[in-house]
Amino acid sequence: KNDLINWLAPPKRGPYALLDVAGGTGDVSRRFLDATGPEASATICDISAEMLDVGRSRLAASFGDRISFVEDNAEALPFPDKSFDAYTIAFGIRNVTHIDKALSEAHRVLKRGGRFICLEFSHVTSPIIDKVYDAFSFNVIPRIGELVTKDAESYRYLVESIRKFPDQDSFAGMISGAGFERVQYRNLSSGIAALHSGWRI
Repeated sequence: KNDLINWLAPPKRGPYALLDVAGGTGDVSRRFLDATGPEASATICDISAEMLDVGRSRLAASFGDRISFVEDNAEALPFPDKSFDAYTIAFGIRNVTHIDKALSEAHRVLKRGGRFICLEFSHVTSPIIDKVYDAFSFNVIPRIGELVTKDAESYRYLVESIRKFPDQDSFAGMISGAGFERVQYRNLSSGIAALHSGWRI
């Protein structure tokens, strides 16, 4: 998430509006607000009221009117066209039912010159690391989930959803298909996760 904010490189002065989708716990928004000046603002939009409550308890007192919280769906955002300078989504788009709709909405709510950045689990690019990661993911992660939360099934879903998510080039193509330009991505940890970027020109 630090890499996401570093690549976004928001201005340290002046007004700049971020929409942080599926960002309920506030991890990305906090980093954004710490990196910007008093005129910058963040709107966290999440479909989960419980996650928003977590973010509100963490951030509201520290950032006041620089941050707002909205419970809604990434596929049908409740904001006017061209409302935001940046749109971020970290480890959330994988769980959206219709990814193409979420990307289209991201494009719609960004101002011209606005930037989309997505951080998501992705596909490992090293065959050796991929085998190790696969073994860890399917054998160890569900067992940890069972031990810690008594819920191995949710952790199996996590692993399976990562495997079903489009690879880096395919997802970049989807971002381009939504109307974004200058689309590119950066692999993190040999592709275990990736940052994707696009601009509304």
